[in-house]
Amino acid sequence: MTKASSKPKAAPKKAKDSNPVGKTDAAHQAGQGGTEAKFAQLVDHSYLTESGFDVVAESLQRNLATTISLYLKLKKFHWDIRGRHFRDLHLAYDDFIEKIFPGIDEQAERLVMLGGSPIAAPSDIQKYSVVDVPTTTIHDAREQLTALVDDLTRVARGYRDDSKAVDDAGDPATADMYNGILHTVDEVRWMLQAMLDDARLD
Repeated sequence: MTKASSKPKAAPKKAKDSNPVGKTDAAHQAGQGGTEAKFAQLVDHSYLTESGFDVVAESLQRNLATTISLYLKLKKFHWDIRGRHFRDLHLAYDDFIEKIFPGIDEQAERLVMLGGSPIAAPSDIQKYSVVDVPTTTIHDAREQLTALVDDLTRVARGYRDDSKAVDDAGDPATADMYNGILHTVDEVRWMLQAMLDDARLD
């Protein structure tokens, strides 16, 4: 008869933390040591509760990724447009970029103010964005404009809903920021729709 081993069984391995978007702030980063650990202990979320921060951080990460994707999509169309509408749209897309681009820094820095850490890796941007950047070449003006109007309609609804959600989470400042960005998104969408309504595109 063999003697039973007294060695305790190893605990089952936990699934690797998927690092949800709301937990990308320094206070939740695992495996820190030294200076980083001390810094993490100092991070707070200002006047937000932990659950309130999660709501705000999730929306900021998603909207940051979406704004970066919108910038890239407009640039892609700016480069790819062909045909008799080339000059008008080539210039218009850069005008729209000037309106949208400031929102990238604004949203990223808002997250940092609250103790968060903005995403930047291309894989994270693709993961969290609600806008897809084309991987193929689209020359046609109507096809480009239709895609952008659809995107901005979806993005505008998102900002409207997120403004209410972060306000309910105790962050009226981010809600106000979202309302300002929403106005810009609505303005760009309106201009794109006006171009799309031109029968001469056909």
